Amino acid sequence: MNAFFMNELHLESSPYLLQHSTNPIFWKAWNENTLATALKENKLIVVSIGYAACHWCHVMEHECFEDEDVAQLMNAAFISIKVDKEERPDVDAIYMKALQMMTGQGGWPLNVVCLPDGRPVWGATYVNKENWINTLAQLSKIYQENPEKVIEYAEKLHEGLMSLGIVSHNTHLDEFPFENIHVLVEKWQKSFDLEFGGYTRAPKFMMPSNLDFLQCYGYTFKNDGVINHVDLTLTKMAYGGLFDTIGGGFSRYSVDMKWHVPHFEKMLYDNAQLISVYADAYKRSHNPLYKEVIEKTIAFIKKELTDNHGGFYASLDADSLDKNNNLEEGAFYVWTKTELESILKEDFNLFAEVFNINSFGFWEHDNYVLIQKESTTEIAQKNGISVGILIEKKKNWENKLLEIRNKRPKPRLDDKRITSWNALMLKGYADAYAALGNTTYLEAAKKNASFIMENLWASNGHLWHSYNNGTAKIEGFLEDYAFIIEAFISLYQVTFDMDYLQNAKQLTDYCLEQFYDEHQHFFAFNARNSSQLIAPHFEVEDNVIPAANSVMATNLHILSILFHNTYYEKLVDQMLHHITVKIDYASAYSNWMKLWMSKNIGKELAICGENAVKELSKVNSEFHPNLIIAGSTKNSSLPFLSHRFDPTKTLFYLCENKSCLQPENSFENLRTKINL
Repeated sequence: MNAFFMNELHLESSPYLLQHSTNPIFWKAWNENTLATALKENKLIVVSIGYAACHWCHVMEHECFEDEDVAQLMNAAFISIKVDKEERPDVDAIYMKALQMMTGQGGWPLNVVCLPDGRPVWGATYVNKENWINTLAQLSKIYQENPEKVIEYAEKLHEGLMSLGIVSHNTHLDEFPFENIHVLVEKWQKSFDLEFGGYTRAPKFMMPSNLDFLQCYGYTFKNDGVINHVDLTLTKMAYGGLFDTIGGGFSRYSVDMKWHVPHFEKMLYDNAQLISVYADAYKRSHNPLYKEVIEKTIAFIKKELTDNHGGFYASLDADSLDKNNNLEEGAFYVWTKTELESILKEDFNLFAEVFNINSFGFWEHDNYVLIQKESTTEIAQKNGISVGILIEKKKNWENKLLEIRNKRPKPRLDDKRITSWNALMLKGYADAYAALGNTTYLEAAKKNASFIMENLWASNGHLWHSYNNGTAKIEGFLEDYAFIIEAFISLYQVTFDMDYLQNAKQLTDYCLEQFYDEHQHFFAFNARNSSQLIAPHFEVEDNVIPAANSVMATNLHILSILFHNTYYEKLVDQMLHHITVKIDYASAYSNWMKLWMSKNIGKELAICGENAVKELSKVNSEFHPNLIIAGSTKNSSLPFLSHRFDPTKTLFYLCENKSCLQPENSFENLRTKINL
């Protein structure tokens, strides 16, 4: 048979697509040739979307896509397209909207059946073999015998998708009062879990953007209830099993209310953002637990998700080989009581109390997932030992278990480097450096910035989205630009290296050319010069990762101040004007609300003089939300710093609403004024 009609995924670089390259399905990748083939042959399209660390994606592959009966049906009647959602977040977003419209639910694997032109007619997440075959056979028959019925449904669904792609505008001239932010937070607090933190539901996602905003809000407005909730959440998350206390790093979410049993995949984007959140929390509280989480998570990133050139890999799989050589979720991470007794011997009882080798820590099949319930201080007091001794024992136990665990078969690695996620990790390193002063963190951030500039930024100005096997591919989406700009601004704000800030501005201006929609007043997810999908996509709701538009708006706000750019300022005002009035469920707009705070009560600090960088490290070690920092050790062309350099001394300028106080010779003289 002609090779073109066979499985083509062996030509791809995505580990997820390569996992499916030996399926008997004649999979094709998402590209213009594949879509043209569907139109030419007038065949329905199966679009199956997943990612390498997805447990249920693997289950469906084994049950359906490795099956000859399924293959026979799909190969005969459909054009079958496999999509790595991490490579094509635009395709994933459009069909996820369609799935939610059709079923009211979402998730992965995401499976849709489409007309030859890509408009969806049916969708589901995981489907077992029998239902998959029956559904596909029925859809194929209907399309052959009564295509008008299928087309009519697709047209109605497409109309809905088109309307969802448009951001509703606030047509009132009056601004939504900033004071309403307090009402929104009060409503939000009703969903707080007062025992374990997070929200009163399961599964339980960490939602770093939510924690980031709540921490800034609670601190700024001296709201103890909100700050206590943030600290409760960060503490209970750090206690595990969501957090891998042995090897570092967070899993994607927990299936229960107490952050205990995770879906064991570890994603770069979660860990990157959480490093930033814990860094701010440490600056605010100096809680040693937060420092431990930062250091362990970075150690995990360095060991498992970093390449030799400073790039960061995407994820570790949830599944790994068990003792019987079968892929099993969480096999790498769990322990039996018998194992632990054998390893820890006379220390087992104390270990069992710390990590709950009891009904609280039990998972299933004789397996335990390690989780703390009480602080080391409380446990030490109950056992009549010093906290220092218990902490030292805990470190020794963890090192011993890590050494043994490292001999187990490791979870599979998705080694592609996603531009937007690399940017989040770059910012995580910069934030960790600011909080802890560890220069190796700054060097890692700089090395990653060099990796991005050398491999992911094309000479003609655009960014690439993905990099693997020495090759960059897929032109960047808005999220790539938004997070790279944010990361470069963050790196500037811990180094005062003007090159990073100029890079941020250059990419911002490219975004305005290629992504900004003058009619919508927002940035489209796909560049204007790229191939377009069946409906537009403007990402505005913050989720596990903040919306690309909220990040871009924040970038524009900072750059408008530093470059005195009134056009940037106008765009931010327009975006907030349309967004703030529609906020009801605040957790879906947390990054917008953080920007809203910054626009209304934010301040700016300029540090100019030969000791500016040294003084900067002192300022950055403290928690100052809503503060934009800039500075220079020499005369600067940056408009915000114009005429502020004095070669004989280091000066501090505090500004608000385009007005600055008289310069001070020390930061201490301004500290109290920053948080007024």
